Amino acid sequence: MKLFSNLISTFFFLGRLPIAPGTWGSLGAITVWALIPETMWFRIILLTFTLVVGFISCEITLKQSNDPDPSYIVIDEVVGVWIALLFAPKTIFFFTLGFLLFRLFDITKPSFIYSIQFLKGSLGVMLDDIFAGLLSLLILWGVMA
Repeated sequence: MKLFSNLISTFFFLGRLPIAPGTWGSLGAITVWALIPETMWFRIILLTFTLVVGFISCEITLKQSNDPDPSYIVIDEVVGVWIALLFAPKTIFFFTLGFLLFRLFDITKPSFIYSIQFLKGSLGVMLDDIFAGLLSLLILWGVMA
């Protein structure tokens, strides 16, 4: 169970890369998103499944660490960037813009997103990226309109 949760929370060990694991996790997520069908139902099911499994695996992985938000846990970046791209068409422009917006908000944590990261356990790890993804989604939605 620990190996499986580590596999998921590090998004197939991308989070174990020594430099910029969150960026690598986000890029891995975009690669997977580019390969899946563009149907909304498939996107929503994959995102929901990953969200639930991400919370569980993140919690299990956190119990093995003394760090409240270890950088090698990148499933939160995966979920966040998938939220950002939920309605985006499969184009280099929207994928690049979604990636850049998400990473900007994930790194800078504007407004209330900053305080969310201090929640205990997987809530703190996952929710700040979920909100960064939602903020990115709103901006992408405006660009698409």
